[in-house]
Amino acid sequence: MLVYLTEYLTQFSSGFSVFQYLTLRAILGILTALMISFIVGPVMIRRLTHHQIGQTVRSDGPQSHLSKAGTPTMGGTLLLVAVAVSTLLWANLSNRYVWIVILVTLLFGVIGFYDDYKKLVLNDSRGLSARYKYLWQSIVGAGAAYALFTTSSLPAETQLIIPFFKQVVIDMGPWFIVLGYFVIVGTSNAVNLTDGLDGLAIMPTVLVAGALGIFAYASGHAQIANYLLIPHLPGVGEMVIFCGALVGAGLGFLWFNAYPAQVFMGDVGALALGAALGVVAVIVRQELVLLIMGGVFVMETVSVMLQVASFKLTGRRIFRMAPLHHHFELKGWPEPRVIVRFWIITVILVLVGLASLKIR
Repeated sequence: MLVYLTEYLTQFSSGFSVFQYLTLRAILGILTALMISFIVGPVMIRRLTHHQIGQTVRSDGPQSHLSKAGTPTMGGTLLLVAVAVSTLLWANLSNRYVWIVILVTLLFGVIGFYDDYKKLVLNDSRGLSARYKYLWQSIVGAGAAYALFTTSSLPAETQLIIPFFKQVVIDMGPWFIVLGYFVIVGTSNAVNLTDGLDGLAIMPTVLVAGALGIFAYASGHAQIANYLLIPHLPGVGEMVIFCGALVGAGLGFLWFNAYPAQVFMGDVGALALGAALGVVAVIVRQELVLLIMGGVFVMETVSVMLQVASFKLTGRRIFRMAPLHHHFELKGWPEPRVIVRFWIITVILVLVGLASLKIR
């Protein structure tokens, strides 16, 4: 929005042309989302506390979590507000990718919001049934993938890039829709499963979002893309603004979500953030790199799948409790230790993912 204002003002002063640079707008997007989080956060926490919208804790979970009962949740609404406002202010709104990522993020947020609302406000412990939750996630995820496929104009926009291999790509054709659907919906649910400890999900989200922003900038810049031997995707550079907003909003939320948390994000935040990472990865054609960088999300999801499969087939559990972070808690690791070690793993995996830009 402000892009158009500054573009208009350049006729009066050439200094306003600096706001056309992606890097500056990305920085401003980060700072704007961060400031919104700092300003809105305390107000939202007070309102959630006043209306007694607090976290419920499973009696069969780690005993250390019982003290968290009543902590305000649905704080992910703060993330959605900060990301949406910051992106709308600093991104080029004529860019189709901007609208797709905003709509996907907000719609997944609506799904999570309704689930949280039923659980916490209407006191329906079931929330939104898994069947309907997955149905609506599928509709939004498949719709986004279909929109990206039908509006693509270059072969590179629907090709699967194999990381660490020079110019090795797979033409997906209509299968791009299937791939995009699974990446968006899968990442959304993976982040949701990871969101079980204070700050555990938000910091990996920030790190992966920042790395995807680097991929977006490189892919959107013709010379850099040519140098790195990755496909040049015109218009993808605007994803830097959205990723910057995710980083700023995430860091702002972490201020209140760090151990011991003052607020939890709830499904409204976790489902939306996961979908946001997934759709950006699809847009910048780095689905496999997302799998690497989001390794913590993958481990958490796989641990649940293995636990369920093992119990149904053999009646035995592989882990003391799933998702994986609860297993380490029950082994005696203090919660902060689990959180920080998972963060460290994410830093390493993000660096591996970024290395794929040069090691080809």
